[in-house]
Amino acid sequence: MKSNTNNDKGDDSNVAKSDPKVMQDLSDIESLSQYLKEHASERQGRAIPPLEKWHPEQIDEMDLVIKANGEWWHEGGLMTRQSLVSLFATILWKEKADGVTEYYLKTPVQKIRIQVEDVPLLINDVGIVVEDGVNWLEFTTTTGDVVRLDEAHSIELRAFHAADLSEDRVTDDANEVQIRPYMLVRNGLEALIGRNAFYHLTEIGELTEKNGDTILTLQSGGRSYEVAMPV
Repeated sequence: MKSNTNNDKGDDSNVAKSDPKVMQDLSDIESLSQYLKEHASERQGRAIPPLEKWHPEQIDEMDLVIKANGEWWHEGGLMTRQSLVSLFATILWKEKADGVTEYYLKTPVQKIRIQVEDVPLLINDVGIVVEDGVNWLEFTTTTGDVVRLDEAHSIELRAFHAADLSEDRVTDDANEVQIRPYMLVRNGLEALIGRNAFYHLTEIGELTEKNGDTILTLQSGGRSYEVAMPV
């Protein structure tokens, strides 16, 4: 009898782990962290899960903000565990409908809406790698993404308005318009190229004048890419 009881409990436990309907609420940061760590062993290294194949019906919210400087804040406090930030970054998801862009942390059973002040990723390192005798410009984000400059991952400069931030984050420079460099990384997610990384780009590339504009020319993968520098 004792043995049968244990077996029954074991069966119930397996069902609970596999049935999405009995999954715990993942909008709690610790629950989400535990869920991701339990499933991380199914992938090797920092592989990005197949988010495009997941279609969860349940949508919840988390008080999590990715600030315009790349910092992650949860319930009003800075997230200092970089390993946790990097883990959550693997399930970042972007959706756009009727001109409105929303960001989520996406799992097979639940989408958790978060807030992003500008873009969700930040590039803090750039270097030159050589592959089969060809030089590539390779960019690395603070959360572990690595992407090379090519036709699908180009650099774009555009205006960022500090006034677009929520009221509790507006500073004295709220009316300032910043020209910021961005790069597409994955699944429609963009990264801001950090100031130091962009300065390094100007040292790697070639600056020239064309029709009164300053042009930064970069070489990557055997091709040239031009970026019009802000005045």
